[in-house]
Amino acid sequence: MDVLHFSRLYLSVTTLRYCYNTSAIMSCCYCIAAAVKIDRHGKAKVLKQEEIQRLFTEGLVSLRDRTLCAVMLYTACRVKECVTLKIRDVYDSKGRVRPELIFRKGNTKGKLATRTIPVLDDLRRHLKLYKPKTSHDGYLFPGRWGRGHLHEDYAALIFRKGCEQVDIEGASTHSCRRTALTLMHRNGVPLRVIQEISGHRSLEQLQRYLEVESDQIRGAIAMLSMLSPIETQGSAEPSPNSDQYQPF
Repeated sequence: MDVLHFSRLYLSVTTLRYCYNTSAIMSCCYCIAAAVKIDRHGKAKVLKQEEIQRLFTEGLVSLRDRTLCAVMLYTACRVKECVTLKIRDVYDSKGRVRPELIFRKGNTKGKLATRTIPVLDDLRRHLKLYKPKTSHDGYLFPGRWGRGHLHEDYAALIFRKGCEQVDIEGASTHSCRRTALTLMHRNGVPLRVIQEISGHRSLEQLQRYLEVESDQIRGAIAMLSMLSPIETQGSAEPSPNSDQYQPF
C-alpha cells in the first residue's frame, strides 16, 4: 500500500468517525429533548420573568447566544425561522435595525406566508450590539467557519446549556415561542391577532400552545357567582320538614 492510498484511507476513517460521533451527539440531544417533552406532556415549559432574567444575565454567555434567544422570545418565532434569518431581513442597507423583522415564506413551517414582526425596543438593543461581519445577503447567525446558517439543533443545544447553567428545568427553544404567545393570550390579545404573529395554520393549533394556569381556572369558575339568585330580606332556606322542601 503506497503512502497516497494510506492517506486517503486514513482520511476516510477519520471522516466516518467524525460523522458517527456527531450523529451520536445529535441523537443524544434528541433523546434529552424528547424526555423533557414527555415529562411535560409534550409541551415545553412556559418561562417566568425571573427565569428569563437569570437566563439572559447568567445562563447565556455570549452576545450571539443572547441575541439568538432574544429573537425567539420577542418575535415568538420557531427556532428554524430564527436561524435562517438573513442579515437583510433584520438590517437595512445602512446597517440599521429594521422596524420589522421579515420571516420569509420559504423558511416558515408549511411555507404558508411571509410574516413581518415589529421589533420591540428590548430586541432592538440586542440587535444593535450584535451584527455579524458578513455580506448583507449572509445569515444573521452564520454556521461554523461562516458556512451556511447555525443549525437549529445546535441552537437548541445552546439554549439548553444556558438553562442548565441557571437551573431551569423542562425548557427548550420552544419555550421562548410558547412563553411569548401565552403572555399575549393572558393579557387579552385576540387569538386571531396572535395567530398572525405565530404563523399557525389554524386557531386550533395555536390553542395547543397556550398554557392555562389554575388561577385562571378558579377565576373563570368564580365568575359563575354572577348567576346566583339574589336573596331578598326575610327569605330563608325551607326546613327539611316543611312542605316546600322537595328532595331530589
